[in-house]
Amino acid sequence: MGSLFRSEEMALCQLFLQSESAYTCVSELGELGLVQFRDLNPDVNAFQRKFVNEVRRCDEMERKLRYLEREIRKDGIPVLDTGENPEAPMPREMIDLEVKFEKLENELKEVNSNAEALKRNYLELTELKHILKKTQVFFDEALYPPNLPYDQEVYFDDDERINLLMDTSLHHLMHIGFVAGVILRERIPAFERMLWRACRGNVFLRQAEMDDPLEDPATGEQVYKSVFIIFFQGDQLKMRVKKICEGFRATMYPCPEAPADRREMAMGVKTRLDDLNTVLSQTQDHRHRVLVSAARNIRAWMMKVWKIKSIYHTLNMFNLDVIQNGLIAECWIPVANWEDVQLALRRGTEKSGSLPAILNRLSTLEAPPTFHRTNKFTKAFQNLIDSYGVATYREINPAPFTIITFPFLFAIMFGDVGHGIIMALFGGWMVWREKPLSAKKTDNEIWNIFFGGRYIILLMGLFSMYTGLIYNDVFSKSINLFGSSWHGAYNDSTIQQNKELTLDPADVKQYDQYPYPFGLDPMWQLSNNKINFYNSYKMKISIIFGIVHMLFGVILSVWNHKFFNKAMNIYCEFIPQIIFLTCLFVYLVLLVFHKWVWYGAGGDVSTSPSCAPSILITFINM
Repeated sequence: MGSLFRSEEMALCQLFLQSESAYTCVSELGELGLVQFRDLNPDVNAFQRKFVNEVRRCDEMERKLRYLEREIRKDGIPVLDTGENPEAPMPREMIDLEVKFEKLENELKEVNSNAEALKRNYLELTELKHILKKTQVFFDEALYPPNLPYDQEVYFDDDERINLLMDTSLHHLMHIGFVAGVILRERIPAFERMLWRACRGNVFLRQAEMDDPLEDPATGEQVYKSVFIIFFQGDQLKMRVKKICEGFRATMYPCPEAPADRREMAMGVKTRLDDLNTVLSQTQDHRHRVLVSAARNIRAWMMKVWKIKSIYHTLNMFNLDVIQNGLIAECWIPVANWEDVQLALRRGTEKSGSLPAILNRLSTLEAPPTFHRTNKFTKAFQNLIDSYGVATYREINPAPFTIITFPFLFAIMFGDVGHGIIMALFGGWMVWREKPLSAKKTDNEIWNIFFGGRYIILLMGLFSMYTGLIYNDVFSKSINLFGSSWHGAYNDSTIQQNKELTLDPADVKQYDQYPYPFGLDPMWQLSNNKINFYNSYKMKISIIFGIVHMLFGVILSVWNHKFFNKAMNIYCEFIPQIIFLTCLFVYLVLLVFHKWVWYGAGGDVSTSPSCAPSILITFINM
């Protein structure tokens, strides 16, 4: 059998490499993807191997690239992925990559720290602006005493009104202090209770909610806050109020007492906010340009770092030949690709300009690894088989047979034309758009499973359409393509007046005694005994195909026994299995066909359904 039906023949080889060409040779073998190296240093700690420093440098570069990728995704910048496969950089290029990644990381961290400081300053100024605005409202309300009519204020301008009220009714407020600040909106109720209990009701609190949410510079989340002002008398209450504000993480700001000072401060805050807006926009633009430039190359950079790390990880499996200044490796190679491996080694030594590598085949009694060649069509079926268990070396590969059996057995359970069409269209769309969809790399696990099994989904949909026609099921409804054979005693009025009918095949007035040309008669959909008929039919069909499937699997074992020259297994394993399977389950299938062929709805009494043997009772008696 070819490599599709049986795993590849593998050979254990010993590889001698010069230290100068080891990196390039392993890189070429990695691009080939046909070599599996053995670890010749199983007892050596991972931190004591020769190239551990290079692996750590790769880990550090990978960390920096992940940081860049997180920042790129945070800004919603699309990552360009052309699908190209860059070659592994030479060791001397590793230093250039480290310098480039270090520069990008430092630049981005500096921009982020500056932006965070600017946002924190912007937040403080915005909160101060709201405090000045809200406290002005509080003071304006306090400047109207109860004995002063509201419409009297129209005869005074602001300064006159303030002077009047300060001279007459508010002179007793001059020695009362206050504290203004901002606190999270959800902490206001607890904040009020604590102030009342700690200060024994000797403080007066006014608070107002901010209409617009503010951005937290540390987390980037939108938070809702409230402005508060607390009036008190005495230094002891002042210290107590400030401690409570610090405990609730409220931010306090200086607020002038004079209205003219508040207006002047508000104008200064507005000017500074405008300047900060300009600086913030320029900072964000610079950060965006840096991230867009990195997004163009980050996939290629990540691929290069992964390849460098894989090469050094592989080199750590080699033994060091101190005498000849070289490395010794052992690996498994497919015999059919011996020449390809030698060509890859030759390319690697030519790149480094050193002595050629030496590849020797070793004889061993160790069981080789199982290697199956796959393509984009068979890969999903091979993964399906490997999920249950990897076949032994040179054993028959059941994956090619699964291409037909798995979708068909699925369709037996999922026979519906409508649902099958949906599955086939979805699978066909993924196959048709295969190249652009595969170029879009995604971390969505569910989508990757669907796309990896696109050919399985397509075949399952096609087979489900076929079995759906046999079951006469289209979205759980039947269609009348060839005309029903039950029209003898029924007409349109009978079907419209009766939601359910009992069908009796033995009644010649109901049934015309000839079957529906393809699949099940649609009249069974209206019968109240359809469950008994459908379950019996589908169960027997499932048993027949299941036993055929089991028998086919047992027969395949003969080829394995012949290939491995195990004649004893044929007589002591295969033949007893066949005898047992035939005497029980094949006999069961024969009974099913016997009942279908010999016993019918009409005819003699001896062949009526009441005289048919029960398969269940027959097996119990056995």
